[in-house]
Amino acid sequence: MYEKRFGFNFKMTTESPTGITAEFQNNLRSECERKLNETVRSAYLSSHFCRGTFDGWLCWADTEAGVTVHQPCPQFISGFDPTRTAYKICNKDGTWFKHPISRAVWSNYTTCINIDDYNWTQRINQIYQTGYLVSFIALLLSITILTYFKSLRCARNTLHTHMFTSFAINNLLWLLWYRLVVEHPSVVLHNGWWCQILHVVLHYFLLTNYAWMLAEGFYLHTLLVFAFTSEDTLVRWSWTLAWSTPLVVITLYSFLRIVYDHTSECWINESPFTEVLVVPVCMSMALNLVFLCNIVRVLWVKLQAGPSHLSNSTPSRTLLQAFRATLLLLPLLGLHYLLTPFRPPKQHPWERFYEVVSATTSSFQGLCVATLFCFLNGEVVAQIKRRWQFMFFRTRANSYTATTVSVRQFVRSTAGPGDNEEKV
Repeated sequence: MYEKRFGFNFKMTTESPTGITAEFQNNLRSECERKLNETVRSAYLSSHFCRGTFDGWLCWADTEAGVTVHQPCPQFISGFDPTRTAYKICNKDGTWFKHPISRAVWSNYTTCINIDDYNWTQRINQIYQTGYLVSFIALLLSITILTYFKSLRCARNTLHTHMFTSFAINNLLWLLWYRLVVEHPSVVLHNGWWCQILHVVLHYFLLTNYAWMLAEGFYLHTLLVFAFTSEDTLVRWSWTLAWSTPLVVITLYSFLRIVYDHTSECWINESPFTEVLVVPVCMSMALNLVFLCNIVRVLWVKLQAGPSHLSNSTPSRTLLQAFRATLLLLPLLGLHYLLTPFRPPKQHPWERFYEVVSATTSSFQGLCVATLFCFLNGEVVAQIKRRWQFMFFRTRANSYTATTVSVRQFVRSTAGPGDNEEKV
């Protein structure tokens, strides 16, 4: 079963079926007992039969001895295919079949799981986790580079550092979500407070990713269109809005889910209030598209003006590089949104291709951000080259000095007294 989080699609594993809430289970039990009490058992009075029972998920009616009874798999269990059937065996002695290992009465639900689909789900989940891990490492390296070199500390790179931090934390939280929640259905069943908090914090930083992308677009647009704007002022406003606005949105989202009791199973299931998160994300992407269109228009006008128009207002090479990086990155980040309306239906030949593309573009976003804004940044590359050359030549110089001193000491130690007298 797919759980969609703004382009971050993941499948819940079915290593053991997810549980249901105690209240829902009690309702199922009461309904089963009502049906069993209404059942006429006269047909079995003269023979052995297995008494009807409720196994926690399905209600099994009175069954004649030696008969295997089948039922459609429950739809409310995540990972089960409702078109398949579960079964329960009534032994010839009128007792329900017991599992050979646990020795407990057992209903066979293993047939409810599509093994091929399960294995494919594991592969997709592995793509997600690999992508998030690689992106997390790349983002940490980018943050280290931008904070280590003092010459790289400027308004533009300050925005980049904040964006890298947002992506890095979000990737780390996704890894925790997969490792601690998705892979452990018992955690989803227990619905502990910590997994609910993890869900909220994860989606807060997911919103900050798009907020900082909007801040990058707004910064680039403002510098190009309004040439005399203070960069420090832009950074302060961006810092304030990009971290605080998502906090307001996630607070409203959490409040609605709690008030309307959409808090079961670690909030892993879709909720009508998910739109509270989707709307600001779509708005940020739409605004960035507007910024990019206007940036292209302004650049085109300035370039068409010719050499006579060259002045201080002409966009610098650095600004053009930042524009190219942003232009490349934004469509990439929105790729899964562009694909969502065209998602193939179940069992469609293109379904698995879609899942691979969605998993790749979603989980490797952080790597793309780090590559375009840091690893391919001309200033960063030049600074690393200078540092490398300095360390390399310093090492060679120290080695040469040490060798010279050692030779002189060796000559002095091997020279005789006569040699010293002659020198004197």
